[in-house]
Amino acid sequence: MHIRRRWLFVRSPLVTLTLLFAALSAIFAATFAVALLSSAGALAQQTAAPATAKPKPKPAAKPAAPAAEAPSKPAVPPPMGGVQPKLLGQYADWGAYTASPGGKKVCFAIAKPSSSETVPPNRPRNPIYMFISTRPAEKVTNEVSLVIGYPFKPGADATVTVGSASFPLYTQQDGGWIRNAADEANMVNAMRSGQTAVIKGVSAKGTQSSDTFTLKGLAQALDRTAQECK
Repeated sequence: MHIRRRWLFVRSPLVTLTLLFAALSAIFAATFAVALLSSAGALAQQTAAPATAKPKPKPAAKPAAPAAEAPSKPAVPPPMGGVQPKLLGQYADWGAYTASPGGKKVCFAIAKPSSSETVPPNRPRNPIYMFISTRPAEKVTNEVSLVIGYPFKPGADATVTVGSASFPLYTQQDGGWIRNAADEANMVNAMRSGQTAVIKGVSAKGTQSSDTFTLKGLAQALDRTAQECK
């Protein structure tokens, strides 16, 4: 009996160590398994998570439309004998007007050039107008005259070209009139059906000028002045 009890006493620490080792192994195994499961779950979530959609590119901005050109203002005639002419109607670039300076009725169509050039370029000039006037008291119908915006070179003629036809103008100061009265009706008829009238002249300082008048609306403006000044 004494020997057996000693054996049990000697064996007990060994058994305890064995059991402790087994317990630690079990705990380690469980901890490793939990960590492994957690890692697997996180990996599964990352794998299952949908890829973030790339943002759609913004559509390219449309280029700004060029600004529309402002239409040119119609010609406004200066006072005549202290009387401001009355507008009868505006027909494209041509206005039909009437006035009665000194009690004498005048009707006329008026326009300013759509483009002007000088040589040398960009020389200063006063306003430029073309008139086609009717004065019943003087028995004048559709007289063509021009205000060029500078004094003409003394003795120098200017020209008006309508299509293929060219008409000489005699000049005085800043004004021009058709040289051959017999050609005036032909010139007006050509302008009624033409596209442009180009006036070329030379200033007293030697500047060459070229002024282009569009003729759209001229026929209607002349018809209106003819109705007013019969």
